[in-house]
Amino acid sequence: MKTRDKILLSSLELFNERGERNVTTNHIAAHLAISPGNLYYHFRNKSDIIYEIFLEYEKLVDYYLDIPEDRAMTLDDMTFYLESVFDGLWSYRFFHRDLEYLLDSDSRLRQDYREFTNRCLTAISRIFERLSEAGIVEEQPDDLRAAMSLNVWLVITNWMAFLKTAHAEETYAELTLTELKQGIYQVLTLEIPYLTPAYRDRVMALRENYRPSLPERTEAGILV
Repeated sequence: MKTRDKILLSSLELFNERGERNVTTNHIAAHLAISPGNLYYHFRNKSDIIYEIFLEYEKLVDYYLDIPEDRAMTLDDMTFYLESVFDGLWSYRFFHRDLEYLLDSDSRLRQDYREFTNRCLTAISRIFERLSEAGIVEEQPDDLRAAMSLNVWLVITNWMAFLKTAHAEETYAELTLTELKQGIYQVLTLEIPYLTPAYRDRVMALRENYRPSLPERTEAGILV
């Protein structure tokens, strides 16, 4: 593997484990047992590393949300989209943990993320449209479908922040993939009012596979 690719992979690993703001270029170089000068030969600074990592994440999600146009959509397709998007969220979880800070720190990233969001919203809307054509959800007017798509996007991109605050995690390593994928339960919940009778029971059964196990409450109502 080329040194440049090793830097990106190691940076992603460290950012996910420790949080981006807790990792410096010196940490990355030490992790790889290379000199800081060698790292700077490939990347001018940490912002460039983060931007390149985002481009890889962007390509991955675009691939996941590629919609087949030559056949009817199925529940398996819907499950694949949700599982894949949350898998991508897990693999690049540092990004959504520190999203606002990262976007404020890099104008390139801010512009690209805006375009990325718009593409994702368009893809989600198209998925709802295809689910309607397949008879899985009821047909919706364009404005309602756009609102549904935005709500799905908000759940996906903010679920990690909710887990962080609800569970009061002290370290970046405490979040699990299982907990993250429990966000799929919330996405499927948004679809319940629009499911057709023929698919309602099947989607409800699928939804149960992701039911969240949220923190218990004490008698005083405090999360424990």
